Amino acid sequence: MRYASTRANRAPVSAAEAIDLGMVPEGGLFVPEDVPRLDLAALAGARYPAVAQAVLRPLLADFSEGELGACVEGAYNAGTFDAPDMVALAPLGPRRHVLELWHGPTAAFKDVALQIMPHFMNVAKRHVGEKAHTVILVATSGDTGKAALEGFKDSPGISIVVFYPDEGVSEIQKAQMATTDGGNTFVAAVKGNFDDCQAGVKELFGDRALAEQFAAHGCVLSSANSINWGRLCPQIVYYVHAYLTLAARGGVRLGDLVDFCVPTGNFGNILAGYYARRMGLPVRRLLCASNKNRVLADFFATGAYDRNREFFRTMSPSMDILISSNLERFLYEVTDHDAGRITQWYGALAREGRFRVDPATLKAMAGVIRAGWVDEPRVLDTIRATFRAHRYVLDTHTAVGVAVCEELDDGAVPVIIDATASPYKFASSVVKAVDGKAEGDEFAAIECLHAVSGMPVHRALAGLREKPVRHTLVIEQDRMRATVMDIVRQVAV
Repeated sequence: MRYASTRANRAPVSAAEAIDLGMVPEGGLFVPEDVPRLDLAALAGARYPAVAQAVLRPLLADFSEGELGACVEGAYNAGTFDAPDMVALAPLGPRRHVLELWHGPTAAFKDVALQIMPHFMNVAKRHVGEKAHTVILVATSGDTGKAALEGFKDSPGISIVVFYPDEGVSEIQKAQMATTDGGNTFVAAVKGNFDDCQAGVKELFGDRALAEQFAAHGCVLSSANSINWGRLCPQIVYYVHAYLTLAARGGVRLGDLVDFCVPTGNFGNILAGYYARRMGLPVRRLLCASNKNRVLADFFATGAYDRNREFFRTMSPSMDILISSNLERFLYEVTDHDAGRITQWYGALAREGRFRVDPATLKAMAGVIRAGWVDEPRVLDTIRATFRAHRYVLDTHTAVGVAVCEELDDGAVPVIIDATASPYKFASSVVKAVDGKAEGDEFAAIECLHAVSGMPVHRALAGLREKPVRHTLVIEQDRMRATVMDIVRQVAV
C-alpha cells in the first residue's frame, strides 16, 4: 500500500513514511492509493485486538505481522482501557445505539487512536531509518491534546508539543493538559481559537527554514493530529467492531445496512467511518452532526465552504472549528483523486477563506453524507430528555449527535451514534441539563453529576484537581514558532 498526496505534489510514499512525515511537507495530506476490502464474515465474533489486526494489516502493508501485532498488543489491553473490549455499545432505544469510545486513559474517543499511534511512530522511524529526535506538534480543541500527551509521554526519541486555545477548552480539559507529567511533554495555551492553533501548526510544517533549524539540532517534525494517517487509520477499526458487535447481538444480520451519526468538527472521525464504508462495511450513509459552528452542515447543504463567519464558543468545545482539515481527504476521494481540483479549492480557501465545489461533487457527497446542526438550547434539551427516557448520560458533544440523529434518522436502518467523551469531562453543562443546577465549578459539578446519575466517575478525572500543575505557558499566536524552537533547544540530541 502506497500513500499519495491529495495535491499530487509529492511522489507516493509507504505507510511508514506517511506516518513519519505526518503531513505532506509541500502541502496536502496523505491518502491510500487504493482502499482494501474486508472479509466481515471472517471477523464475526472477533475481539477488538483481532479486528484491529485485520483492518490495519492491509493499510500498513510495510509493517511486519510481528510489528503490527506488538503495536496492537501494546495499545489495546485491560490495563489501558476500562471496557472489557476497549469500546462499548450501549442501547438507546430499540434502533439507536451509542458507541462509547471514551473508556481509555483520558476519557475521550481520541484515546483509541492515540494509544496505538506512538507504537506506529516508533516502527515507522525504524523503517525509514530516522535517527533524529521527533518533535510532535499538536493543535487541539481540547481532547486530542491530552490524549496525545498521554499516548506519547516518555516515548524514547520523541517529544510532544501541544497548543490549545487559551479560552476555548473546558476547565477539565485545561486541567488535564496542564497536569500532564512525562519528561518529554510541553503544553502552551494560545491566545485565540482552535483554528488559530491549527493554522499556526500547519504554517510550521510548511516552514522550510524551520525544518533546516530543526535538522541542525538533530530534530524532525511530525504530527499526532488526524492529519497524520497513523492517527486516522486506527479509528476505522471501531466502526467495524461496532457493526460486528451489533450483529452479534442480533441488532442486524451480517450484511444489513446501518447508519453512523458522528459529532465532528475537524472531520477526522467521520472520515474514518467513510473509509470503513469503502472497505466494505455495510454503511448506508454517514450523518454529520455539527454544533452552532455549522460550517460543515452549510457546506454539505450548499457546496460552499466558507470560514468567513462568526466563531462561537459552545458547550461542545472540541467541535468549535471552522477549518475542517480532513475534509480535504474526503473531497479527494469523491472527486476520484482529482488533485487539480483539490489544489484549486484549497488555494482559494487559503487566499479567500472560501471555495465552492461543482454540482457533480455536491451530488457525490450527498450520496454518502447527510448533515445537520443544533444550537445550544437543543443540546441541553437532548441531554435532559435522554436521561429521563433512558437513564443514560450524554456528554455535550454526543448530545449534538443524538439531536441531529433525531432530525435526520428516517427509521429505515439502525443508527450507531459515536460518543465523543465521558459526560464527566463537561460536567457543568451536563448537570445543568440533567438536574437544572448551574454549577460554575467543573470539579463540584463532577460530584453533583455522580450524585444525580450514579454513574462512576471516570478514573482520568477522579482526583484531577489535586494533581500538580506542570504547564502554565500562555503565548500569542505569533510566538508559536519561537516557542517550538525553545523546546527544540532543550531536547536537541
